[in-house]
Amino acid sequence: MHSQTLEEFKKAIKNKYEIEKEGEYFDYLYNPSRGKLRDLCWIIYENNPTQDDLNVFRNLLCLEFDHTRKNKFNEQKDKFRPIETFFKGETDPSNIDAINLAAVIVDFQPRPFKKFNEKCRINEAKHMVSVVEMNAAAQIEIIEEGNLVESYPQKGNRFYNFKYVLSKKIVKKIYPRKIITATVGAVAFVSSARLYFVKKKDQTE
Repeated sequence: MHSQTLEEFKKAIKNKYEIEKEGEYFDYLYNPSRGKLRDLCWIIYENNPTQDDLNVFRNLLCLEFDHTRKNKFNEQKDKFRPIETFFKGETDPSNIDAINLAAVIVDFQPRPFKKFNEKCRINEAKHMVSVVEMNAAAQIEIIEEGNLVESYPQKGNRFYNFKYVLSKKIVKKIYPRKIITATVGAVAFVSSARLYFVKKKDQTE
């Protein structure tokens, strides 16, 4: 599942690149080279980068972003080769740091990959709850139609008529509520547990 989400992340970044290459940084992105991407990266990082983006910079280039060390940064041109070939569609990068910096260059959100992965897991959990709620609503509809009570008794039998009406009222009033509470409660528990293990896994990687 982790690798599948990474592929989705890369695809989303590439789609954002196709848009951005026609925009403000056309000269740098339309026909990207290592040198152009390096220069654009410096321009972007001069404009108040977030802590996450600074971490990406350090992880890939093995140096802290420092306005006074541009010459040292300029020596890192080859580090932008995986991003260049990725944007050109020539390679499928596996270096997560290069992928994260590619996301910074085209201003893709959410980034870095850790945040994208977390958002995907949260959306997946919400979808699971939504499906369960729909199923619970469908079950309630069946109950209200009387499908879970006995067939209507023959006319003239007052005792069974009373039993039928009473049981139907009880089912309508109590059973649907139990379905919602039990079903949604179970899914909430499963979703919470799943998110816990995802976050724990990310912390250990």
